[in-house]
Amino acid sequence: MRIGLITADPGHQLLADTTALLTPRHEVVAVGPGGYDPASGDPVSPDALADVYLLKARTPRALALARFLEGCGAPVVNSAAATELCQDRTAMAELAHRAGLPFASTRTVAALGRLTASQLRYPVVVKSRHSRRHDLVARADDPVQLSALSAVWPDEPVVVQDFTPNDGWDHKLWVIAGTVFAALRRSELAPGGRGTALPLAPGGLPAGWPALARRVGSVFTLGVYGVDVIDAGGGAPLIVDINAFPGVRGQSGAPEALAALALRTAERGPVPLTG
Repeated sequence: MRIGLITADPGHQLLADTTALLTPRHEVVAVGPGGYDPASGDPVSPDALADVYLLKARTPRALALARFLEGCGAPVVNSAAATELCQDRTAMAELAHRAGLPFASTRTVAALGRLTASQLRYPVVVKSRHSRRHDLVARADDPVQLSALSAVWPDEPVVVQDFTPNDGWDHKLWVIAGTVFAALRRSELAPGGRGTALPLAPGGLPAGWPALARRVGSVFTLGVYGVDVIDAGGGAPLIVDINAFPGVRGQSGAPEALAALALRTAERGPVPLTG
């Protein structure tokens, strides 16, 4: 089998460990999306297509490359459409709510500077609508703090969520083809920000949380993804974020699960083309 990695960082721990498992019997090739320009022609000839591609990058060019490969019939994990949806926190919340998932109530504002601070019930969580590196994720406890954020990010499209009291820890649930991995990490909203993720056995999660994480994959058509969950009280889960193809670093069994998923997907063969 030939497995393609759409990534600018093939040395990433999860990808490197997965590659090490696959290469004794299979070919693994890294496809850097940075130089792909949709207007420049086909980047891969049909006879050079991999049997499956793992889409780790989320940049516009990476998504465009994934769409091109999908158009050629190549299976991509996760699909470009599913990956892009998880970058839009408005679309994410709408789909989660329609599916009945316990997702944080979310309001969208076209630009943070247009938000009327006096009409909110504090504290609130303000996030960039479009998830990306170094985006805005902050808590505002009063109009003064919100005005300070607006001064720095006046034109930023945002989502606003009521702050749910919790213990200050995010439960990081990662799923690869139905296998759940877990860790605890301080919330980025907590004083001092995020720290090192602490390993957490899935058996140590509250009842129903692993099943909830798997259901997210079905709703969002994801094979490799992360779900950030907080305990809203008494073990009641509240989903605050969903990520396509997160790092899943340091999780025993994760490379094996990803290698198996890649091979199963490749064995199913090309995606039938329509139209």
